[in-house]
Amino acid sequence: MQFKTEALKNTKCVIFDMDGVIIDSEFIHKKAYYETFTSLGIEVSEELYKTITGSSTLNAFQKLVTRFKLNLDPSELVLKKRNYYINYFESDPSLKLVDGVHEIIKYFFDKGMTLILASSSSMPNINRVFDRFELNQYFTGKISGADLKESKPHPEIFEKASIMANISKEECVIIEDSDNGIEAANKAGIFVFGYSNPMSSDQTLENANKVIREFKDLKEFI
Repeated sequence: MQFKTEALKNTKCVIFDMDGVIIDSEFIHKKAYYETFTSLGIEVSEELYKTITGSSTLNAFQKLVTRFKLNLDPSELVLKKRNYYINYFESDPSLKLVDGVHEIIKYFFDKGMTLILASSSSMPNINRVFDRFELNQYFTGKISGADLKESKPHPEIFEKASIMANISKEECVIIEDSDNGIEAANKAGIFVFGYSNPMSSDQTLENANKVIREFKDLKEFI
């Protein structure tokens, strides 16, 4: 779908992904996943891991249970991985917001825009991040993976986000750092900025409508 960047000046809603966009947590998610894989005795290649990046944890484990023919309940594996993640989240002092994201969130908020969080993470994980970094004051709504029937790259999450905002898709933009998320945005027919996070260097962002390397660059368009 073709978009004219000048139309972005009419933006009324900004939809944010969380992991890799708001918080540099991809590395602890990966550590938690691989600790779970080790406990299960399976070897997940980097190539295979890339295909589950951006999807919900349940969707990821459903795929892996089928792939490795595991006689296990994917929902129990979600809880196992979540416990590893919580341990890293609470014990890793290096965990921080992505550079420049707090400033751009406040910039959009001060302009009167509606901000929606649309993440494949669980709501408990989302709330941990939002409470720790005091982000609730800026966002009108939050959607988690548990709120969805389908996972990215299905467009459901972004379609629900625009409905939650009560703003037309033409007046929304999305910020994503994963190829699965960008594909979901494309399918939803919403303009998507691909954020090139160095921590997510395995993502191509090739189908983003525009790629940015710093959040301050968004001020040029919105």
